[in-house]
Amino acid sequence: MTTAIGMVDYGMGNRRSVEKALLRTGATVHVTADHDLLRSVDGLYVPGVGAFPAAMAALRERGLDGLLRERAADGVPVMGSCLGMQLLFERSEEHGGEEGLGLLPGSVVRLDARGLKLPHIGWNEVRWAQETPLAEGLPDPVALYHVHSFIPRVEEDLVLGFGEYGTRFPSIVGRDRVWGAQCHPEKSSGEGLALLRNFVAQCAGVAA
Repeated sequence: MTTAIGMVDYGMGNRRSVEKALLRTGATVHVTADHDLLRSVDGLYVPGVGAFPAAMAALRERGLDGLLRERAADGVPVMGSCLGMQLLFERSEEHGGEEGLGLLPGSVVRLDARGLKLPHIGWNEVRWAQETPLAEGLPDPVALYHVHSFIPRVEEDLVLGFGEYGTRFPSIVGRDRVWGAQCHPEKSSGEGLALLRNFVAQCAGVAA
């Protein structure tokens, strides 16, 4: 039986490209907003491209904010990437500010690029800050593809991997079974696929 991943469909983000990448890990992928289906899967993935306030409004409209909190509290692995990663935090200052899912402590702030162009677009080396199952089989540093203007401001114990663009920023974060990647794993070649495969493996392990 393959591992079932529920991609949380709130109407925003690059869902098709993330779905294709997750399928390449061998997982079964359901792109859905159906609560019953999302309660039946082994892990949840939150994609995202766009603005934080609009994304949170879309999640709330579908009742997906409460569902994500419920599933995370039950110990189901959750991963978000790019905007999906930022939504995991308590709040964001983007467009005047908005409350987030609160699955991870911290806030999302504008990247201080020290005069470099924003958004930060392109490949960036990510160095691992601590041991994490997401890093299994990956080099240190690992090159991952980023597109972003905002970053999470968090305590150091949440930072699993960091990059630098003008200043150091958290690129991979996590605690317990909630993980976030500021990069786009689906655009990060074989290393990004390995990152997703490691997440799917954690979902399979919890399900077993």
